Amino acid sequence: MVVRRAGANRFAATCEDDRMATLDHVLSSWGEHDRDNPFPLFAQLRKIAPVHAVTLADGHDAWLVVRYGEARALLNDTRLSKDMQAALAMSSEVVAEGLPGPAFARHMLVVDPPDHTRLRRLVSAAFSVRRIEQLRSHIESIVNDLLEGIVAVGPEARVDLVASFAFPLPFTVICELLGVPDDERAPLGAGLKTLLAPTSTDAEYARAKAASDDVVAMLCALIERKQASPDDDLISALIAARDGDSRLDQQELQSTIFQLIVAGHDTTTTLIGNGVVALLLHPDQLAELRADWTMTSAVVEEVLRYDAPVPHATFRYAVEPIEIDGLVIPAGGQVIINLASASHDAPAATTDPEVLDIHRVDGKHLAFGHGIHFCLGAPLARMEAQIALPALLQRFPSLRLAVAPEALHWGHGDGLVLRGLSELPVIPGPAAS
Repeated sequence: MVVRRAGANRFAATCEDDRMATLDHVLSSWGEHDRDNPFPLFAQLRKIAPVHAVTLADGHDAWLVVRYGEARALLNDTRLSKDMQAALAMSSEVVAEGLPGPAFARHMLVVDPPDHTRLRRLVSAAFSVRRIEQLRSHIESIVNDLLEGIVAVGPEARVDLVASFAFPLPFTVICELLGVPDDERAPLGAGLKTLLAPTSTDAEYARAKAASDDVVAMLCALIERKQASPDDDLISALIAARDGDSRLDQQELQSTIFQLIVAGHDTTTTLIGNGVVALLLHPDQLAELRADWTMTSAVVEEVLRYDAPVPHATFRYAVEPIEIDGLVIPAGGQVIINLASASHDAPAATTDPEVLDIHRVDGKHLAFGHGIHFCLGAPLARMEAQIALPALLQRFPSLRLAVAPEALHWGHGDGLVLRGLSELPVIPGPAAS
C-alpha cells in the first residue's frame, strides 16, 4: 500500500477546473457506508470524467481512473511504474506503507521489467498450471470437510460463512501449497487478519504493528527451516527456482511468499463471500444456477465483474506526464486505477452493468488486472470459487441470510485495494444428504 492506513478508505477532492466542482460533493461522502456499496459513487465519477485529481485523506495527491478504456490501457502502459523504491526517491507525494516492512517489500507487484520479468518467471515456474490442477481433488476434500463443520452446528444455527467457509478454504489451500505446517496456520491467520484490518486509531495501529512483527517472524522462521530442509512445497520450490544463473535473493524470497499468502487467500475469501451474497439477493439467478450447475464458471465471472474483490489496483506512478481527457497526470503522480468502477462502465465493459446477469455474454472485467501484472493466481482463485459455490449451495438448498441485507458490512481490508465482508451471517437450513 502507498497511503497511510488511517486514510486508505477515504478520498477528498481537489477542484482544479469547472468539471471538478461537483467532485467535492461526490467524494465528500466516501466512508463506511460507501464501502458497503461504492458503485453509485463510482457511477457518478464515471459520468464526470475518466480520471480525477484527488487528495488522499493523508493529504497526498493522486489521480483516480474510473472508466474501462482508460483503466485497461493504463494497466499495460509503460509510462506507469510500480517501482516503489524509485517512486520514493522521485516524489515527496508518495508515502510508503510501514507494514509489514522493507524485508517484505520486494516482490513482483512493486517492481518493473526486467526485475518483474525475472521474478514472475521464477514464481511462475513454481506456481505452474500443473501444480494448481493437481490441487483440485484436495480442494474438493477441504470444501467437504468445511461443509461438514457447518452441518454439525445445526440447521437453524447462525453461522458466519466468512469465518467458517470463505476464509478457511483459500487460506488452507495456500498454506498447504506453500508448506505452512498445520500448527502454525491458526496464529499466522490471526496475525494476517489483524495486519490487514483497517486502522484509524493509535491503538489499532499498535495492534497491527504487533501482528506485523509476528507474521514477519513466523514466515522468516519458516523460510529458514525450508532452506535447511527442503520439502515438496512451493516455498521449497521458490528457494530452488532458477532463471539461468538468477535466483530469488532473501528479500525477494520473503517478499514473494508474503505476497502469495496474502493474495492467495484474502481476495478469494472476498470472491466467495461476494458470490454467496449476490446469489442470495437474486433468488431468480440462484434458481437458474441450481437448475444448471454447468453455469458455475459464468456465475464466477459475473460475480468478479459485479463486485470485484479488489476494487482498486495496487501502486503505480507516472514516470512522465500523461494526458487523459484534458487532465495531465504529472511525472511522479500516484495513479489509482479503479478496477471495480471500470468493470461497471457502460457500454465499454458491458450493458446494464448494475444488474447481476449470470447469462451475460458481453461482460468484460478487470478484476484480475490486465497486462504484465495480470494476477498470477487467477486460475487458482477461479478454481476455488467454482468448487466452493456449487458445493455450498447443493449441500444447503435452504441457505439464507441471517440478517437484513443492509446489515452486511464490507469492513475487512483497507477499503482501497482490499475490501471484504467483515462477516456473513447465514442460516444454513437442513443439509442435503
